Amino acid sequence: MISFLVITFAGLAAGALNAVAGGGTFISFPALVWLGVPPVMANATATLSALPGYASSTWAFRHDMNSEGTLGLGTMSVLAALGGLVGAGLLMITPGKVFAGVVPWLLLVATVLFAIGPRLIPALGRSGQLGAASSAVILILVSVYGGYFNGGLGILLLAVFGLMGFVDLHGMNGMKTALSTILAAVSALAYATAGLIAWDAALLLAISTAVGGYLGGRYSRRIRNTTMLRHLIVAVGIAMTLAFFVL
Repeated sequence: MISFLVITFAGLAAGALNAVAGGGTFISFPALVWLGVPPVMANATATLSALPGYASSTWAFRHDMNSEGTLGLGTMSVLAALGGLVGAGLLMITPGKVFAGVVPWLLLVATVLFAIGPRLIPALGRSGQLGAASSAVILILVSVYGGYFNGGLGILLLAVFGLMGFVDLHGMNGMKTALSTILAAVSALAYATAGLIAWDAALLLAISTAVGGYLGGRYSRRIRNTTMLRHLIVAVGIAMTLAFFVL
């Protein structure tokens, strides 16, 4: 019963956070590790479980999506898929002990990126719009990161959109969830093929994440001040980072 409640709450919270502000991995990944899932498998399972939440959030944002940069949605989708496959491949060849040692640093990077995101994105947006080639390169790099470790992917994609010339926040959120859906789908397929999914936890986590993602995407426009929410997510990220450094 405790495991059921932990997975359900983690999924609802992760899906809602990913839709509203990002940072859902700070909830789902540690929850799986706490339940005894090995780090590499927990990372793969968290990515698969995030997929329904990304998809439901994309549906909620479907009327807001509009490509404002130099790359079309089709091109960005292909680049995200390719980068996700490369990142998933890198994870599959990473020994479990090595990944366990890397996880605290990945969480630290994701937490820092999430914390400075509100300042980073406007600054990048003012620096000038990237051309098509530069946009493609940076999107692939971010997608590789997302395929390897899902934490902080949302804020990185938003930063890329800022560089590409996006200005509409709702549109950026819609594109973020759309590319995250594609990236997570190809990564999860690779993980499943390699036997890295903890299926006993994945199904419940995926369902609860989908519900949380849809609710978060649907009601995100009603949130006028997300400062406290972001502070809470950063605090969770710091706590999880310290916990993984100590363990």
